Amino acid sequence: MKFLVTGSAGFIGFHVAARLLAAGHAVAGIDAMVPYYDVRLKQARHAELARHPGFTAHIFDLTDAARLEEVMAREAPEVVIHLAAQAGVRYALEHPASYVHANIGGTFALLEACRAQPVRHLLMASTSSAYGANTAMPFRETEAVATPLNIYAATKLATEQLGHAHAAIRRQPITMFRFFTVYGPWGRPDMAFFKFTDAILHGRAIDIYNHGRMERDFTYIDDLVTSITQLADYVPEAGRKVADCDSVSPAAPFRVVNIGNARPVPLLDLIAEIERACGREAIRTYLPMQPGEVLKTWADTSLLRALTGQVPSTGIEIGIPAFVAWYRRHYGV
Repeated sequence: MKFLVTGSAGFIGFHVAARLLAAGHAVAGIDAMVPYYDVRLKQARHAELARHPGFTAHIFDLTDAARLEEVMAREAPEVVIHLAAQAGVRYALEHPASYVHANIGGTFALLEACRAQPVRHLLMASTSSAYGANTAMPFRETEAVATPLNIYAATKLATEQLGHAHAAIRRQPITMFRFFTVYGPWGRPDMAFFKFTDAILHGRAIDIYNHGRMERDFTYIDDLVTSITQLADYVPEAGRKVADCDSVSPAAPFRVVNIGNARPVPLLDLIAEIERACGREAIRTYLPMQPGEVLKTWADTSLLRALTGQVPSTGIEIGIPAFVAWYRRHYGV
């Protein structure tokens, strides 16, 4: 099949594109190479993908509607996986406009491009941050989500609403993923697991917010990619539920699906696992809670299991050593 992956030089987009290429599919990748973090890491990911003859790279901003429509027409993908986004909770405190531009503007441009060039299935990334101030655990897709705690979450919720409206009007099947703290090789340098590893291996202190009293549902990248690629085959139909837990819309071919490990891990346990993998202890600086953060995330993966028969299961005792080993190789540490 022919896939188009946005954010193909990003952490998740790179892994999704690599999996699809390994399975024999053709992949057109779009990435703006925004310098939110070291562009050399993004370029290295694209260089890995370029080893496959089935990969084609397009470097531009998704909000360039004319260019996007041109690429869509030329590549004629059957499935689009939209992973391009401005990510990160803390960066949004100082740069909120970049989230509106990339997440809302970029998604709107893609929806318009799919209006001109409809595809069999459009899959788009959202976030567990969409659950915001919700306290009922684990988080279920059928819960109301109206209390985002940061700009990143607010823009992602906006993309979910735009997606539903587009699916209702254009009858374009859309599946939204809510990701739960993804980690693994080739990860983003702004994420905690990467920053902790980098600091510990170089003898610098790590900042631990809320004195470590937080929990996250950590999802290993290989598990996440398996779920994404499997869900490409499960095209939503309005009102057609696969189980009681199904979030499919009664009015549109639109569904929201959690992808998580369904096992919250205390932050201090994550740090201890990184210390073991690095072979040294961290220098710790304990700090208060930062604005926009949530205390705990926990995915209900019943819907994912009902759709695909498989859910993420890799624990940090396997995933963290794999990341640290990649970090050492890639940066020569």
